Amino acid sequence: MDSDRTLSALGNEYNPDILRAADEAHSAQEFSEMLDIPIATCYRRIEELTSAGLLELHDRVLSDEHRRTNVYRRDVDEIVIDFQGDQLNVQVTERPEVKNKLDDVWRQISNE
Repeated sequence: MDSDRTLSALGNEYNPDILRAADEAHSAQEFSEMLDIPIATCYRRIEELTSAGLLELHDRVLSDEHRRTNVYRRDVDEIVIDFQGDQLNVQVTERPEVKNKLDDVWRQISNE
């Protein structure tokens, strides 16, 4: 993962809020409403976080209007930024695959 891209994404307004809220999968519309972010800005921030490898397209669900809607979930569990002298170290801990699978099973059971 590119440290500069990660830091750049974290430094933009709303991105940390979206990442905190993305422990569970949400659509851009849901992020927009939950976090009071303009929808166009929300789409741009989601694209930026996805490109940086911090957010992932989790699923395409059927909305109440019977349209397919992308839902996104955080792809990382932890980001540690360490300044050692003139060195910058960004360590990203990705979500374990097992945790993702358990979340998927729980989501399916909850929807039934």
